[in-house]
Amino acid sequence: MRTYEDGREFAQKKDAADGLKKFQERFYKQEGIIYMDGNSLGLCSKDAEASLMEALDAWKKAGIDIWSQYGYFLYQDKLGELCAPLVNADPDEVTICMSTTMNVHQAIATFYHPTPERNKIIMDDLNFPTDRYAVYSNIRVHGYDPEECLKVVKSRDGEYIYEDDVIEAMTDDVCLVLLPSALYRSAQLIDMKKIADAAHERGIYVGFDLCHSIGAVPHDFKEIQPDFALWCTYKYLNGGPGAIAGLYINRKHFGMEPGLAGWHGNKKDTQFNLEQYFDHAEYAGGWQTGTQPVLSMAPLEGSLKMIQEAGLQNLREKSLDITEYLMYLIDTKLAKYGFSVGNYREDYRRTGHVALVHEDAIRINAAMKARGVIPDFRFPDVIRLAPVPLYISYTEVYDMVDIIVDIMEKKEYENFENKRGTVA
Repeated sequence: MRTYEDGREFAQKKDAADGLKKFQERFYKQEGIIYMDGNSLGLCSKDAEASLMEALDAWKKAGIDIWSQYGYFLYQDKLGELCAPLVNADPDEVTICMSTTMNVHQAIATFYHPTPERNKIIMDDLNFPTDRYAVYSNIRVHGYDPEECLKVVKSRDGEYIYEDDVIEAMTDDVCLVLLPSALYRSAQLIDMKKIADAAHERGIYVGFDLCHSIGAVPHDFKEIQPDFALWCTYKYLNGGPGAIAGLYINRKHFGMEPGLAGWHGNKKDTQFNLEQYFDHAEYAGGWQTGTQPVLSMAPLEGSLKMIQEAGLQNLREKSLDITEYLMYLIDTKLAKYGFSVGNYREDYRRTGHVALVHEDAIRINAAMKARGVIPDFRFPDVIRLAPVPLYISYTEVYDMVDIIVDIMEKKEYENFENKRGTVA
């Protein structure tokens, strides 16, 4: 059982004993800023910068020969291999391509084969909305009505997904399930194995959106056995703003044709024959479409190697500890101002951020930014705080809470409008 103490000295002792503290120096942390928004966009690291500059240098020197002379033609395979341990998958089951939304489109286009008897897709009502937008589009492409074919399992309380409710919805007319691994608002971790087992028992394909857990939580796809998964790389993986995304295809489906074919999904030994038929490469790389954007991919290499060096399990252990410490401080220092914790407290049910709830969250969030703390707001009343273990210290967590106390004591939040910004 973890125990915590009041006072800044305790936080400093925790930092002194932190085996990951050396990694903080490899990130571009700004003086006077406490960055708690790594669950939206991870900070830039010197490692990411170095791998980007290496790719730029190769382009400068080699031009077109960057592909062959410097090995960037198969860069997606290299990065897929670096990503695979994060989900305990085989290297050839993971590729790096496109964006999260386009990978949702690719996965649904591949696995959604509706018939008049079986045409429904299960989703929840709390997931990030881009997934639903993509699913709607794919249902329409098949000539079906999304309002009829999308089966939305509603949350009982507006905060969490209940796996039993999802399983109950797996009726004979369902052919696919798409759920988040973790909820972006409440930080809930879903029991993916329970969902996947139930779906497969009923002959239903199942996939997961890992955007809010990849790099923060180790996943075991050897055990879970999803049919597909996808994720962004700009949050806990620190790949850069709008960085390229990840895609997992279970090897048992390598023989399937991708829903969206492109020439980089062609077998490499025949790709430059430029034939007018698609010769599918039977591994995750076969779900590639167009030419890979090397300069979008390159920062990810440095970031993934740093995560490998730190050890994902070590990152998870610190994440659980530092987020529990934050919840302790919320209970002991902030609760009297009307704050509460809006996420599960059990380790196995939460990911890498804390949902700080307050009825005046919009204005408090703005006041925090004005004081040099960078969180983010999620409608209607959540301030998300992510003490990312690679670059956030316990002392920063303590100081942030002290700043919030000062904001509340001085009522500084009253100086701000009750209106969220364009980028919340």
